[in-house]
Amino acid sequence: MEQFEERLGPTKHPFEKELCQDLHQYLLSVKEIDARLPECPDVEEKWEQIAEAYIPDGIREFNDFPSASLGWMMYIGMAVAKFWDAEWTIYSKVDNLYVYMRDKRGYDSMDEYIREDVLLLRGEDYAMLEKQVGECASRVYNALRHQNIEPGTKEAFEAYVSCLHQLYLFGADMQLNRMGYHMTKM
Repeated sequence: MEQFEERLGPTKHPFEKELCQDLHQYLLSVKEIDARLPECPDVEEKWEQIAEAYIPDGIREFNDFPSASLGWMMYIGMAVAKFWDAEWTIYSKVDNLYVYMRDKRGYDSMDEYIREDVLLLRGEDYAMLEKQVGECASRVYNALRHQNIEPGTKEAFEAYVSCLHQLYLFGADMQLNRMGYHMTKM
């Protein structure tokens, strides 16, 4: 519980804590993360800039493609974690990592770009990640729908941002785990 408090900080939306706990339990059950979540301040610090750039695209797509609007953010978190591990001295200087990734193949194909060209996945690993991200996006969308928030309101916007934030962080967590970064209690 303590690590969730650290991760969320002074969150503006209590719904985000529920999302964090649910995603943590699910990803732990499928062995995509460890019980103790990794800490990667460099990746976390990119969140606001990425979210600010992503939200207009994400909101535009949300009504017709809610799972993509949500799931793409999980892929973005994975990509930023991969960039951090590979060449952070270069990628940390990119003006806007979201726009950089989106413009490689366009918004609609950003998931494929990240899986193929950033994470270098093929075959079963490619398909498995697509399934995992799809499941996480569906879980988050279902939780969001059950909040019974009126669409178009400030509360709806804040809940959507909470969803994106947790998907970004858990995407980074999954990728850090896949690259061998494991947090253990000392």
